[in-house]
Amino acid sequence: MTSERIDTLVVGAGQAGVAASEHLGRNGVPHLVLERARIAERWRTERWDSLVANGPAWHDRFPGMEFGGFGGDDFVPKEAVADYFVAYAEKIGAPVRCGVEVREVRRLDGRPGFRVETSEGVIEATNVIAATGAFQRPIIPQLVPETPGLTQIHSTGYSNPDQLDDGGVLVVGAGSSGVQIADELLRAGKRVYLSVGPHDRPPRSYRGRDFVWWLGVLGKWDAAAMAPGLEHVTIAVSGASGGHTVDFRRLAHDGMTLVGRTEACRDGVLTFAGDLAENIARGDANLRALLDEADAYVARNGLDLPEEPEARATLPDPDCLTHPLRELDLKAAGVSTIIWATGFAADYGWLKVDTFGPDGKPRHQRGVSAEPGIYFLGLPWQSRRGSSFIWGVWHDARYVADHIATQRVYRDYAPDTAR
Repeated sequence: MTSERIDTLVVGAGQAGVAASEHLGRNGVPHLVLERARIAERWRTERWDSLVANGPAWHDRFPGMEFGGFGGDDFVPKEAVADYFVAYAEKIGAPVRCGVEVREVRRLDGRPGFRVETSEGVIEATNVIAATGAFQRPIIPQLVPETPGLTQIHSTGYSNPDQLDDGGVLVVGAGSSGVQIADELLRAGKRVYLSVGPHDRPPRSYRGRDFVWWLGVLGKWDAAAMAPGLEHVTIAVSGASGGHTVDFRRLAHDGMTLVGRTEACRDGVLTFAGDLAENIARGDANLRALLDEADAYVARNGLDLPEEPEARATLPDPDCLTHPLRELDLKAAGVSTIIWATGFAADYGWLKVDTFGPDGKPRHQRGVSAEPGIYFLGLPWQSRRGSSFIWGVWHDARYVADHIATQRVYRDYAPDTAR
Protein backbone atom coordinates (compact mmCIF):
# COMPACT_ATOMS: atom_id res chain seq x y z
CA MET A 1 0.00 0.00 0.00
CA THR A 2 1.41 3.34 -1.05
CA SER A 3 0.90 6.89 0.19
CA GLU A 4 1.47 10.03 -1.85
CA ARG A 5 0.38 13.65 -2.17
CA ILE A 6 -0.90 15.57 -5.16
CA ASP A 7 -2.36 19.04 -5.62
CA THR A 8 -5.48 17.97 -7.52
CA LEU A 9 -6.96 14.50 -7.85
CA VAL A 10 -9.45 13.83 -10.64
CA VAL A 11 -11.78 10.88 -10.09
CA GLY A 12 -12.88 9.34 -13.37
CA ALA A 13 -11.27 9.24 -16.82
CA GLY A 14 -14.26 9.61 -19.07
CA GLN A 15 -14.81 12.72 -21.16
CA ALA A 16 -15.03 14.91 -18.03
CA GLY A 17 -11.82 13.60 -16.49
CA VAL A 18 -9.83 13.90 -19.70
CA ALA A 19 -11.09 17.46 -20.21
CA ALA A 20 -10.16 18.33 -16.62
CA SER A 21 -6.64 16.99 -17.15
CA GLU A 22 -6.14 19.11 -20.26
CA HIS A 23 -7.07 22.37 -18.55
CA LEU A 24 -5.26 21.58 -15.31
CA GLY A 25 -2.15 20.86 -17.33
CA ARG A 26 -2.44 24.13 -19.21
CA ASN A 27 -2.66 25.94 -15.89
CA GLY A 28 0.40 24.18 -14.53
CA VAL A 29 -1.58 22.43 -11.79
CA PRO A 30 0.04 19.14 -10.66
CA HIS A 31 -2.67 16.51 -10.87
CA LEU A 32 -3.50 12.83 -11.16
CA VAL A 33 -6.49 11.13 -12.81
CA LEU A 34 -7.74 7.85 -11.32
CA GLU A 35 -9.99 5.50 -13.30
CA ARG A 36 -11.34 2.28 -11.84
CA ALA A 37 -11.50 0.58 -15.25
CA ARG A 38 -10.31 1.95 -18.61
CA ILE A 39 -10.48 5.42 -20.13
CA ALA A 40 -14.05 6.02 -21.37
CA GLU A 41 -15.09 2.57 -20.09
CA ARG A 42 -18.82 3.30 -20.11
CA TRP A 43 -18.75 3.95 -23.84
CA ARG A 44 -17.42 0.43 -24.34
CA THR A 45 -19.30 -1.75 -21.86
CA GLU A 46 -22.43 0.13 -20.78
CA ARG A 47 -23.82 0.97 -24.20
CA TRP A 48 -25.42 -1.26 -26.82
CA ASP A 49 -23.33 -2.56 -29.71
CA SER A 50 -24.78 -0.40 -32.49
CA LEU A 51 -24.77 2.89 -30.58
CA VAL A 52 -23.35 5.93 -32.33
CA ALA A 53 -22.88 9.43 -30.99
CA ASN A 54 -26.09 11.44 -31.06
CA GLY A 55 -24.33 14.43 -32.59
CA PRO A 56 -22.22 14.67 -35.77
CA ALA A 57 -18.44 14.42 -35.55
CA TRP A 58 -17.83 18.08 -36.28
CA HIS A 59 -19.78 18.98 -33.16
CA ASP A 60 -19.45 16.19 -30.57
CA ARG A 61 -15.71 16.44 -29.93
CA PHE A 62 -13.11 18.46 -28.06
CA PRO A 63 -11.73 21.54 -29.84
CA GLY A 64 -8.17 20.21 -29.89
CA MET A 65 -8.67 17.10 -32.04
CA GLU A 66 -10.96 15.80 -34.77
CA PHE A 67 -12.18 12.23 -35.18
CA GLY A 68 -9.77 10.41 -37.46
CA GLY A 69 -11.32 8.41 -40.29
CA PHE A 70 -14.74 10.05 -40.12
CA GLY A 71 -16.37 12.89 -42.01
CA GLY A 72 -17.62 15.92 -40.13
CA ASP A 73 -21.27 14.92 -40.60
CA ASP A 74 -20.77 11.28 -39.60
CA PHE A 75 -22.18 9.85 -36.37
CA VAL A 76 -19.24 8.10 -34.74
CA PRO A 77 -19.66 4.53 -33.37
CA LYS A 78 -19.24 4.10 -29.63
CA GLU A 79 -15.94 2.19 -29.78
CA ALA A 80 -14.42 4.94 -31.91
CA VAL A 81 -15.65 7.51 -29.39
CA ALA A 82 -13.87 5.62 -26.60
CA ASP A 83 -10.74 5.33 -28.75
CA TYR A 84 -10.92 9.09 -29.32
CA PHE A 85 -10.66 9.80 -25.61
CA VAL A 86 -7.78 7.35 -25.21
CA ALA A 87 -5.94 9.08 -28.04
CA TYR A 88 -6.77 12.50 -26.63
CA ALA A 89 -5.41 11.56 -23.22
CA GLU A 90 -2.19 10.41 -24.87
CA LYS A 91 -2.03 13.60 -26.95
CA ILE A 92 -2.17 15.88 -23.90
CA GLY A 93 -0.04 13.60 -21.72
CA ALA A 94 -2.82 13.12 -19.17
CA PRO A 95 -1.48 11.42 -16.00
CA VAL A 96 -4.13 8.69 -15.91
CA ARG A 97 -3.90 5.58 -13.72
CA CYS A 98 -6.35 2.91 -14.76
CA GLY A 99 -7.57 0.06 -12.59
CA VAL A 100 -7.60 2.17 -9.42
CA GLU A 101 -10.87 2.55 -7.52
CA VAL A 102 -11.52 5.52 -5.24
CA ARG A 103 -13.27 4.19 -2.14
CA GLU A 104 -13.56 7.19 0.14
CA VAL A 105 -12.73 10.90 0.30
CA ARG A 106 -12.68 12.76 3.63
CA ARG A 107 -11.41 16.18 4.66
CA LEU A 108 -8.15 16.15 6.60
CA ASP A 109 -8.32 17.26 10.22
CA GLY A 110 -6.61 20.53 11.09
CA ARG A 111 -4.99 21.12 7.71
CA PRO A 112 -6.12 21.74 4.13
CA GLY A 113 -6.91 18.97 1.75
CA PHE A 114 -8.46 15.53 1.65
CA ARG A 115 -7.54 11.96 2.48
CA VAL A 116 -8.40 9.70 -0.43
CA GLU A 117 -8.58 5.97 0.12
CA THR A 118 -8.06 3.97 -3.06
CA SER A 119 -7.66 0.33 -3.96
CA GLU A 120 -3.91 0.96 -4.19
CA GLY A 121 -3.30 3.05 -1.10
CA VAL A 122 -3.91 6.49 0.37
CA ILE A 123 -3.47 9.75 -1.50
CA GLU A 124 -3.65 13.21 0.04
CA ALA A 125 -4.97 15.90 -2.29
CA THR A 126 -5.55 19.61 -1.88
CA ASN A 127 -8.42 19.45 -4.38
CA VAL A 128 -10.65 16.65 -5.62
CA ILE A 129 -12.63 16.81 -8.87
CA ALA A 130 -15.50 14.33 -9.04
CA ALA A 131 -15.54 13.73 -12.80
CA THR A 132 -17.79 10.70 -12.65
CA GLY A 133 -20.80 12.59 -14.01
CA ALA A 134 -24.42 12.04 -13.10
CA PHE A 135 -25.03 8.83 -15.04
CA GLN A 136 -23.64 6.39 -12.49
CA ARG A 137 -26.36 4.18 -11.04
CA PRO A 138 -28.95 2.74 -13.44
CA ILE A 139 -32.53 3.27 -12.27
CA ILE A 140 -34.95 0.36 -12.53
CA PRO A 141 -38.30 1.27 -10.95
CA GLN A 142 -39.55 -1.30 -8.49
CA LEU A 143 -42.80 -1.91 -10.37
CA VAL A 144 -42.58 -5.40 -11.79
CA PRO A 145 -41.65 -8.22 -9.38
CA GLU A 146 -39.26 -10.98 -10.39
CA THR A 147 -41.27 -13.35 -12.54
CA PRO A 148 -40.30 -16.72 -14.05
CA GLY A 149 -39.96 -16.37 -17.80
CA LEU A 150 -39.56 -12.59 -17.64
CA THR A 151 -36.14 -10.93 -17.92
CA GLN A 152 -35.71 -7.33 -16.77
CA ILE A 153 -32.60 -5.33 -17.66
CA HIS A 154 -31.60 -1.70 -17.73
CA SER A 155 -30.60 -0.18 -21.07
CA THR A 156 -26.96 -0.38 -19.88
CA GLY A 157 -27.29 -4.16 -19.89
CA TYR A 158 -28.64 -4.34 -23.44
CA SER A 159 -26.15 -5.20 -26.20
CA ASN A 160 -28.08 -6.47 -29.22
CA PRO A 161 -31.30 -8.30 -30.18
CA ASP A 162 -29.60 -11.71 -30.21
CA GLN A 163 -29.03 -11.64 -26.44
CA LEU A 164 -32.78 -11.55 -25.72
CA ASP A 165 -35.03 -14.55 -25.26
CA ASP A 166 -37.69 -15.35 -27.83
CA GLY A 167 -40.84 -13.35 -27.31
CA GLY A 168 -41.97 -9.75 -27.20
CA VAL A 169 -40.17 -6.83 -25.60
CA LEU A 170 -41.45 -3.88 -23.61
CA VAL A 171 -39.12 -0.88 -23.67
CA VAL A 172 -39.91 1.62 -20.93
CA GLY A 173 -38.70 5.12 -21.69
CA ALA A 174 -38.72 6.92 -25.03
CA GLY A 175 -35.73 9.19 -24.76
CA SER A 176 -32.80 8.70 -27.12
CA SER A 177 -31.75 5.34 -25.64
CA GLY A 178 -35.21 3.83 -25.39
CA VAL A 179 -36.40 4.81 -28.84
CA GLN A 180 -33.19 3.68 -30.55
CA ILE A 181 -33.23 0.30 -28.79
CA ALA A 182 -36.93 -0.19 -29.55
CA ASP A 183 -36.35 0.68 -33.22
CA GLU A 184 -33.45 -1.79 -33.45
CA LEU A 185 -35.55 -4.57 -31.91
CA LEU A 186 -38.42 -3.85 -34.28
CA ARG A 187 -36.09 -4.05 -37.28
CA ALA A 188 -34.81 -7.38 -35.91
CA GLY A 189 -38.34 -8.78 -36.07
CA LYS A 190 -39.27 -8.49 -32.40
CA ARG A 191 -42.77 -7.68 -31.18
CA VAL A 192 -42.12 -4.36 -29.46
CA TYR A 193 -44.12 -2.24 -27.02
CA LEU A 194 -42.72 1.23 -26.27
CA SER A 195 -43.81 3.14 -23.16
CA VAL A 196 -43.72 6.83 -24.09
CA GLY A 197 -43.51 9.60 -21.49
CA PRO A 198 -43.10 13.38 -21.87
CA HIS A 199 -40.33 14.21 -24.31
CA ASP A 200 -38.86 16.78 -26.65
CA ARG A 201 -38.58 15.66 -30.27
CA PRO A 202 -36.32 17.91 -32.34
CA PRO A 203 -35.75 17.40 -36.05
CA ARG A 204 -32.54 15.53 -36.78
CA SER A 205 -31.84 18.12 -39.44
CA TYR A 206 -33.72 20.96 -41.11
CA ARG A 207 -33.00 23.02 -44.18
CA GLY A 208 -29.64 21.35 -44.59
CA ARG A 209 -28.38 21.85 -41.03
CA ASP A 210 -28.26 19.35 -38.15
CA PHE A 211 -30.31 20.23 -35.10
CA VAL A 212 -27.16 20.75 -33.02
CA TRP A 213 -26.32 23.63 -35.38
CA TRP A 214 -29.78 25.11 -34.93
CA LEU A 215 -29.53 24.89 -31.15
CA GLY A 216 -26.21 26.70 -31.41
CA VAL A 217 -27.23 29.61 -33.63
CA LEU A 218 -30.52 30.00 -31.76
CA GLY A 219 -28.63 30.24 -28.44
CA LYS A 220 -30.33 27.21 -26.92
CA TRP A 221 -27.15 25.39 -25.91
CA ASP A 222 -26.36 28.36 -23.68
CA ALA A 223 -29.61 28.25 -21.71
CA ALA A 224 -28.56 28.59 -18.07
CA ALA A 225 -31.30 26.44 -16.55
CA MET A 226 -34.11 24.17 -17.60
CA ALA A 227 -37.53 25.78 -17.55
CA PRO A 228 -39.61 24.92 -14.46
CA GLY A 229 -41.58 21.71 -14.85
CA LEU A 230 -39.30 20.31 -17.56
CA GLU A 231 -36.61 18.83 -15.31
CA HIS A 232 -37.44 15.24 -16.25
CA VAL A 233 -38.24 15.70 -19.95
CA THR A 234 -36.05 13.55 -22.19
CA ILE A 235 -34.96 14.23 -25.76
CA ALA A 236 -35.84 11.73 -28.49
CA VAL A 237 -33.11 12.04 -31.10
CA SER A 238 -31.07 9.51 -33.05
CA GLY A 239 -27.84 9.33 -35.00
CA ALA A 240 -28.52 5.71 -36.01
CA SER A 241 -28.53 4.75 -39.70
CA GLY A 242 -26.89 8.02 -40.62
CA GLY A 243 -29.22 10.09 -38.46
CA HIS A 244 -32.96 10.61 -38.76
CA THR A 245 -35.79 12.42 -37.03
CA VAL A 246 -37.53 10.23 -34.48
CA ASP A 247 -41.13 9.73 -35.61
CA PHE A 248 -43.28 7.74 -33.18
CA ARG A 249 -46.13 7.50 -35.69
CA ARG A 250 -43.77 5.95 -38.22
CA LEU A 251 -42.62 3.40 -35.65
CA ALA A 252 -46.25 2.51 -34.92
CA HIS A 253 -47.11 2.17 -38.62
CA ASP A 254 -44.10 -0.14 -38.93
CA GLY A 255 -45.56 -2.43 -36.28
CA MET A 256 -44.53 -1.04 -32.89
CA THR A 257 -47.21 -0.64 -30.21
CA LEU A 258 -46.98 2.67 -28.37
CA VAL A 259 -48.35 2.94 -24.84
CA GLY A 260 -48.38 5.69 -22.21
CA ARG A 261 -46.20 5.92 -19.13
CA THR A 262 -45.87 2.64 -17.23
CA GLU A 263 -47.64 3.13 -13.90
CA ALA A 264 -48.11 -0.14 -12.06
CA CYS A 265 -48.08 -3.92 -12.21
CA ARG A 266 -50.45 -6.36 -10.52
CA ASP A 267 -50.58 -10.11 -11.04
CA GLY A 268 -48.49 -9.82 -14.20
CA VAL A 269 -50.68 -7.12 -15.73
CA LEU A 270 -49.11 -3.73 -16.43
CA THR A 271 -51.18 -0.57 -16.42
CA PHE A 272 -50.34 2.53 -18.44
CA ALA A 273 -51.29 6.14 -17.97
CA GLY A 274 -53.75 7.70 -20.38
CA ASP A 275 -51.20 10.29 -21.47
CA LEU A 276 -49.91 8.81 -24.72
CA ALA A 277 -51.71 11.23 -27.06
CA GLU A 278 -50.71 14.17 -24.86
CA ASN A 279 -47.05 13.12 -24.84
CA ILE A 280 -46.96 12.63 -28.60
CA ALA A 281 -48.66 16.01 -29.14
CA ARG A 282 -46.16 17.69 -26.86
CA GLY A 283 -43.27 16.22 -28.84
CA ASP A 284 -44.88 17.40 -32.07
CA ALA A 285 -45.26 20.89 -30.66
CA ASN A 286 -41.61 20.92 -29.64
CA LEU A 287 -40.55 20.00 -33.17
CA ARG A 288 -42.78 22.62 -34.80
CA ALA A 289 -41.57 25.32 -32.42
CA LEU A 290 -37.96 24.68 -33.38
CA LEU A 291 -38.87 24.71 -37.09
CA ASP A 292 -40.62 28.06 -36.60
CA GLU A 293 -37.59 29.54 -34.85
CA ALA A 294 -35.30 28.20 -37.55
CA ASP A 295 -37.44 29.73 -40.33
CA ALA A 296 -37.44 33.07 -38.53
CA TYR A 297 -33.65 32.91 -38.16
CA VAL A 298 -33.21 32.20 -41.88
CA ALA A 299 -35.47 35.11 -42.85
CA ARG A 300 -33.88 37.51 -40.37
CA ASN A 301 -30.36 36.75 -41.56
CA GLY A 302 -31.09 36.38 -45.26
CA LEU A 303 -29.62 32.85 -45.42
CA ASP A 304 -29.81 30.80 -48.60
CA LEU A 305 -31.04 27.57 -47.04
CA PRO A 306 -33.59 25.51 -48.99
CA GLU A 307 -37.12 25.38 -47.67
CA GLU A 308 -38.27 22.01 -46.33
CA PRO A 309 -42.07 21.89 -46.04
CA GLU A 310 -42.04 18.09 -45.72
CA ALA A 311 -40.48 18.49 -42.26
CA ARG A 312 -43.93 19.54 -41.01
CA ALA A 313 -45.76 16.60 -42.58
CA THR A 314 -47.49 14.26 -40.12
CA LEU A 315 -48.51 10.67 -40.71
CA PRO A 316 -52.06 9.61 -39.79
CA ASP A 317 -52.49 8.65 -36.16
CA PRO A 318 -52.02 4.89 -35.76
CA ASP A 319 -54.61 2.79 -33.95
CA CYS A 320 -52.45 2.48 -30.82
CA LEU A 321 -52.58 6.28 -30.51
CA THR A 322 -56.30 6.75 -31.16
CA HIS A 323 -57.25 3.70 -29.08
CA PRO A 324 -54.43 3.48 -26.54
CA LEU A 325 -53.75 0.29 -24.65
CA ARG A 326 -54.20 0.85 -20.93
CA GLU A 327 -53.36 -2.66 -19.72
CA LEU A 328 -50.98 -5.38 -20.86
CA ASP A 329 -50.98 -8.94 -19.57
CA LEU A 330 -47.31 -9.72 -20.05
CA LYS A 331 -47.67 -13.49 -20.24
CA ALA A 332 -50.69 -13.41 -22.52
CA ALA A 333 -48.95 -10.94 -24.83
CA GLY A 334 -45.84 -13.13 -24.94
CA VAL A 335 -43.57 -10.45 -23.48
CA SER A 336 -40.39 -12.13 -22.26
CA THR A 337 -38.20 -9.05 -21.72
CA ILE A 338 -38.55 -5.59 -20.20
CA ILE A 339 -35.82 -3.07 -20.98
CA TRP A 340 -35.82 -0.14 -18.61
CA ALA A 341 -34.49 2.93 -20.43
CA THR A 342 -35.31 4.97 -17.36
CA GLY A 343 -32.13 6.90 -16.78
CA PHE A 344 -29.61 7.11 -13.98
CA ALA A 345 -29.05 8.44 -10.49
CA ALA A 346 -25.88 9.99 -9.13
CA ASP A 347 -23.82 7.91 -6.71
CA TYR A 348 -21.44 9.92 -4.55
CA GLY A 349 -21.41 7.57 -1.59
CA TRP A 350 -17.61 7.61 -1.67
CA LEU A 351 -17.48 11.39 -1.24
CA LYS A 352 -17.78 11.97 2.54
CA VAL A 353 -17.90 15.78 2.51
CA ASP A 354 -20.48 18.43 3.31
CA THR A 355 -21.60 19.48 -0.15
CA PHE A 356 -24.87 17.65 -0.75
CA GLY A 357 -28.40 18.88 -0.32
CA PRO A 358 -31.30 16.97 1.28
CA ASP A 359 -32.03 15.40 -2.11
CA GLY A 360 -28.48 14.04 -2.33
CA LYS A 361 -27.57 16.30 -5.23
CA PRO A 362 -24.33 18.29 -5.16
CA ARG A 363 -24.54 21.91 -4.01
CA HIS A 364 -22.33 23.81 -6.42
CA GLN A 365 -21.96 26.84 -8.64
CA ARG A 366 -20.73 25.87 -12.12
CA GLY A 367 -18.98 22.86 -10.59
CA VAL A 368 -17.40 24.71 -7.67
CA SER A 369 -18.95 23.02 -4.66
CA ALA A 370 -20.05 24.35 -1.30
CA GLU A 371 -17.15 22.39 0.24
CA PRO A 372 -13.90 24.27 -0.56
CA GLY A 373 -11.56 22.11 -2.59
CA ILE A 374 -14.29 19.81 -3.96
CA TYR A 375 -15.36 20.20 -7.58
CA PHE A 376 -17.79 18.46 -9.94
CA LEU A 377 -17.73 17.86 -13.69
CA GLY A 378 -20.15 16.24 -16.12
CA LEU A 379 -23.37 17.22 -14.35
CA PRO A 380 -26.44 17.97 -16.48
CA TRP A 381 -26.99 21.71 -16.61
CA GLN A 382 -23.77 22.28 -14.66
CA SER A 383 -23.43 25.69 -16.28
CA ARG A 384 -25.80 25.46 -19.26
CA ARG A 385 -27.79 23.09 -21.42
CA GLY A 386 -24.70 21.70 -23.16
CA SER A 387 -22.85 20.74 -19.98
CA SER A 388 -23.32 16.97 -20.15
CA PHE A 389 -22.34 16.78 -23.82
CA ILE A 390 -18.79 16.07 -24.99
CA TRP A 391 -18.03 19.60 -26.13
CA GLY A 392 -19.92 21.16 -23.21
CA VAL A 393 -17.98 19.36 -20.49
CA TRP A 394 -14.74 20.59 -22.06
CA HIS A 395 -15.78 24.21 -21.47
CA ASP A 396 -16.98 23.47 -17.93
CA ALA A 397 -13.63 21.82 -17.20
CA ARG A 398 -11.83 24.98 -18.23
CA TYR A 399 -13.85 27.01 -15.72
CA VAL A 400 -13.15 24.53 -12.90
CA ALA A 401 -9.43 24.34 -13.72
CA ASP A 402 -9.18 28.15 -13.84
CA HIS A 403 -10.84 28.35 -10.42
CA ILE A 404 -8.31 25.88 -8.98
CA ALA A 405 -5.43 27.81 -10.53
CA THR A 406 -6.71 31.07 -9.06
CA GLN A 407 -7.04 29.52 -5.61
CA ARG A 408 -3.46 28.25 -5.89
CA VAL A 409 -2.30 31.86 -6.35
CA TYR A 410 -4.04 32.90 -3.14
CA ARG A 411 -2.81 29.83 -1.28
CA ASP A 412 0.81 30.34 -2.35
CA TYR A 413 0.89 34.08 -1.60
CA ALA A 414 3.52 35.20 0.89
CA PRO A 415 3.96 38.81 2.08
CA ASP A 416 6.98 40.71 0.84
CA THR A 417 8.85 40.85 4.14
CA ALA A 418 11.44 43.17 2.68
CA ARG A 419 8.87 45.90 2.04
